[in-house]
Amino acid sequence: MKGSVLVTGGARRIGLAICDELAARGWRVLAHSRDPGNPLAADFARSDAGVERLFAAAIHVSPDLCAVVNNAALFSIEAELPQHEADALHAVNVAAPVRLTELLAEHLARRKTCGCVVNMLDTRILKHLRGAEGRAISPYAASKLALARATLSMARRFAPAMRVNGVAPGPVLAPADKTNTEKGGSMLLPRRPSPRDVASAVAFLLEAEATTGQILAVDSGQDLLADVMDA
Repeated sequence: MKGSVLVTGGARRIGLAICDELAARGWRVLAHSRDPGNPLAADFARSDAGVERLFAAAIHVSPDLCAVVNNAALFSIEAELPQHEADALHAVNVAAPVRLTELLAEHLARRKTCGCVVNMLDTRILKHLRGAEGRAISPYAASKLALARATLSMARRFAPAMRVNGVAPGPVLAPADKTNTEKGGSMLLPRRPSPRDVASAVAFLLEAEATTGQILAVDSGQDLLADVMDA
């Protein structure tokens, strides 16, 4: 057993693939969802306290918790959102993962041990992170860009006891909401990345003990193309 890991949004889609991959590699996986029947249920968009309650429940189940995969997210293709929707997007995509990272750091410090966090990002924000694009971006992309910057900042802040990295998937799965989809864009490689590809990247970063402050794109080379989907 490699230790216990909390995976947010772990009940379906990419989150489920991550849970399956980590369990197969010997991790004890704690899967968060919004399902009221799940002891690790929380809706990050509804209440700041949901994050605190989730973490408390996770360490109650596994006091040796040493890792978090911040996978839960809200997605939108809209260029503008009503304020309440923008607030929910920020709460789920930025505030919750940052706070869970802080809570894990505090937990590891109390236990005088080491751990790691992997934040799920998006390949479309990488050009903005490099400063190559100055155009306005969508609220969704802005939230992922904020989390990417926080990932790099927290890697410095919490070293050496905790590593913080990110995975930036490309067009892996279409959104469940068919009205909230867009073209996947061009890629260098002949196949789209799969949920298992993303899960393997997450597992690698969790286990790469000499790696922190890195963002690994799993996008079949899409970030290298000039016509990558605009954010």
